[in-house]
This record gives sequence, C-alpha cells and structure tokens, in this order.
Amino acid sequence: MNIQKSIIIFSILSIIFSGCVSSKKHLSKGRYDAAIEKAVRDLRRNSNDEKQIRILMDSYGIANNLNNERIRYLKLEGRANSWDEIFQIYQNLSSRQSLVSTVMPLRMNGQPVYLQYIDYVPDMVEAKVKAADYYFAHGNQLMRTGQKASYRQAYEEFRKVKQYMGDYPDIDNRINEARYMGISRVYVSVRNNSFIRFPQEFEQDLLAINLQRLNSEWVEYYIYHLNNNTVYDYYINVNINNIAVSPNKISQKESVVKKTVEDGFEYQLDRRGNVMKDSLGNDIRVRKYKTLQCAVIETIQRKSCVISGNVEIIQVNPDRILKRETIRAQSNFEDISFRAIGDIQALSPEMAAQIRRPPAQAPTDIDMVFMSSEVLRTAIRDAIQNNRRYIN
Repeated sequence: MNIQKSIIIFSILSIIFSGCVSSKKHLSKGRYDAAIEKAVRDLRRNSNDEKQIRILMDSYGIANNLNNERIRYLKLEGRANSWDEIFQIYQNLSSRQSLVSTVMPLRMNGQPVYLQYIDYVPDMVEAKVKAADYYFAHGNQLMRTGQKASYRQAYEEFRKVKQYMGDYPDIDNRINEARYMGISRVYVSVRNNSFIRFPQEFEQDLLAINLQRLNSEWVEYYIYHLNNNTVYDYYINVNINNIAVSPNKISQKESVVKKTVEDGFEYQLDRRGNVMKDSLGNDIRVRKYKTLQCAVIETIQRKSCVISGNVEIIQVNPDRILKRETIRAQSNFEDISFRAIGDIQALSPEMAAQIRRPPAQAPTDIDMVFMSSEVLRTAIRDAIQNNRRYIN
C-alpha cells in the first residue's frame, strides 16, 4: 500500500472516528478544535442544545487563550523566524471564529449568547509581511554559502516569500537563481581506452539510455555539453578498457548419408531359366533396390567479441571517485552450413534445404562490436541507476 493511499484511508478513518466521538470527549482530551467542530455540527441540527453550547463556549475560550498565549510568547521572544508560526496561529484563530459564527447567535438559559468579533486581518497581514521579509533575508544569506543544500533551502524559502507576497520585489529572479544554483548537473561520456577505434554512432548508441528518466528534482543528466559556461558537479565516465574480437574460427565435420531406393524389377526365373508364373498364370516380378550415397560436409563458423570496462562516478568538488563498477558485454556469431558431394537424392528434404542455403558472411570486427551494444547499454544503464545514491 503506497503512502498516498495510506493518507487517504487515515483521513477517512479520522473523519469517521471524529464523527463518532462526542464533543464532550474531545474537550476532556484537550482536542479543542475537534470539540468545536463536533459541537457546531450538533448545533446546526438543534440550536437549543445547551449542553453543546456550553461545550462550544468552553472549547472556544480555551483554544483561543492557548493560541494568544503562544503568539504573546513568540512576539516577546522576538525571533525573526517566528513570524511564519505567528501567521499560522492567526489563521487558525480567524478560521475558528468563522466556523463558530455560522451558528451564532445562540441562547442559553433564555439569554442570547454572543462572541466578540475580532478582526485578525491586520495581524495576519503584518505577520505575512514580516515572515516574507525573514524568508527573503534568510534565503539571501543561504545563497552566499556556496553549498548545494543551501541553494535548495533558499529556493524553498523564496517560494514561501512568493506564497505570502506574490509581488515581493525581485522574488521571481531569486527563485530562478536558487533553482539554477541548486541543481546538480551530471555529464555522462564514453571513453574508449581500447586498441579498437569504434565510430561515433557506437558511442551514441551506448548512451541512448533515456537519461531523462533518471532525472530528479535536483539532479539532471546530460550526454551533450549545454554550453561553455556550464559547470558540472559530477562526471560519469563510461570507460571501455578492452575490446577482444576473436578471429573467425572455422571447423568442419564430414558424414556419409546412405539411402536404399527401389530400382525397377526383374522376372523371377526357375532353375531352367524360365520366367515363373503365379497361380493366375501371370509372370512373377521381383522388385530391385539400389543404395544411394552422399557425403555431407558440415562447416561451422564461430566468432565472438568481449567488451569490458567500468563506470566511474566522479565528484568535482571535492575531486574524488565515488564509485567504480565493472561492466561487461559479449556478442557471439555462429553459422552452420552444409555442402554435399555425391547423390543428393540420398538426403532428407530438410537436409536438402540446408544444402541449398549458402554459408553466411562472417561479420567484421566492427560489426561484432556493434552487436554487443545492446547488452553493454543495459549494463551501463544499470550501473548508473543502481548508484544514483552517490549523486545528490
């Protein structure tokens, strides 16, 4: 079960549970907002329920007092990073007041019950402005550290500024700059250290591994240089250290195929040399047979290519090798052909068909290298994907 499904199920269960628990129970457990919500729902059905009115008043008063005490403490403490929490508390006070106002006025013991209306908007605006100022200043401070983690934190704080005040001066530029500086860029390239020179197409084929799928929020992979000003944080070197292509090995096997076939007939003679007759007076014929023979020469061609190397993940600052993983790929060529000497009528239809097929042309060394590309590409992709934890 994934996290999103778990959250949905938990929310549904919370709603069901909250609906079943009484407002008095919520109040006794210190769940004041839950008690208020439950009491409001009950009072919408019956506005004369004095028990629920009393619970509503008690919960509302305690919740507001706790919030106001927290705001007072934070303001006295005087920390600039507290304004975000102060704003959230004012939002809670305002939302709570709006909710309770939906069932006002109420009557208890025959007397109307009112709540004092408080305009929280000026306090919320003040908190928003000061929270935005804090995040903007702190974000700028983080941008001066030269650290990826700080750039990423600055990006989140600039986004909070944008959330609080969309027209904050220069905020869009700061968001874009923090985003750009926070991204780790990885350049992936192939290095051929073997004695066989392979064409550019082979290198491109090896890197056709859908690098976009490996990208994350803060890591981007490239196989082409963006521009001369781009600074890369990591290099992934695909080192091809050895390419071994065997010569075309040819072996032969010879076999003889024999087949007995009918070859006409001859008359059966008696001891005097006369043609014998059957009971109906017909000449007696005897079938004749002959043996066909054909030599079959089987030619087997074999050729192989083994490519070995490694994938290195290198961090630029500080300059060090984080991981080196071996990669290997092999391709094989095999062709079996047949040649006949003698009477091919001695052969089966299947063998006769194989005799008619000419031997295949053995691939060149470069062809053998290209035949290994798919297996090698998979090995490269797996090596990069399995070691993504080293890149952040």
